[in-house]
Amino acid sequence: MPELPEVEAARRAIEENCLGKKIKRAIIANDSKVIEGISSLDFESALLGKTIVSAHRKGKNLWLHLDSPPFPSFQFGMAGAIYIKGVAVTKYKRSAVKDNDEWPSKYSKFFVELDDGLELSFTDKRRFARVRLLKDPTSVPPISELGPDALFEPMTINEFTDSLSKKKIGIKALLLDQSYISGIGNWIADEVLYQARIHPLQICSSLSKENCATLHNCIKEVIEKAVEVGADSSQFPSNWIFHSREKKPGKAFVDDIRICTGLAEIEWNSSYKSSR
Repeated sequence: MPELPEVEAARRAIEENCLGKKIKRAIIANDSKVIEGISSLDFESALLGKTIVSAHRKGKNLWLHLDSPPFPSFQFGMAGAIYIKGVAVTKYKRSAVKDNDEWPSKYSKFFVELDDGLELSFTDKRRFARVRLLKDPTSVPPISELGPDALFEPMTINEFTDSLSKKKIGIKALLLDQSYISGIGNWIADEVLYQARIHPLQICSSLSKENCATLHNCIKEVIEKAVEVGADSSQFPSNWIFHSREKKPGKAFVDDIRICTGLAEIEWNSSYKSSR
């Protein structure tokens, strides 16, 4: 599932390749499950002749600022992905469109050709993504309901520690709450908790100040590293639990220590006890 680093990689690719260019052709899928609140023809008409001014992201959501509203907004869901023809953009294992597949892909929900011939597509194989055309994407859900962005708007250590002291739920559940911090999903939550040596089920208010400071630092380090390498998981540090997330139980090792793994959850064995 695309999380903050993957969506940020897409935003940066658009920023580096598409700004200042005019949309001369648009193809919007006739898929009312993904394309929300507008017909494909009206969506296409609203894009034609517009210039892409900037690309923005909050949490796992991305939107394009054009030279006049409305603006296309993308909620990536389980398998949303941005592709720019001829440009390397991070591909996700479950949403990858192969280089020799048809273009635009049969999974494309949003396709535009720019005035210099560059082509951009947003694909979604699983149809959990949402593509909207909005006057102000930040003023309506889901973006209006998001908490501070984990990369662009990090809490201070004191703010983070104080907020955790008031929470009576498990720390992983809180990190996954997009209204608390936006952009963190399963793999980042598992990674930062593993690196901080904090059990995912530990109640937030039971964390010591030292635990909170360590976790705060791990969130920063993991997200910044993932963004630095363009969300290319082959470049993630070898001691990250990310590399073992999908291995079978008994076959996953980190730092020569065997761990138990599952596809969506990391089960922690006795080698990494709760910090209580």
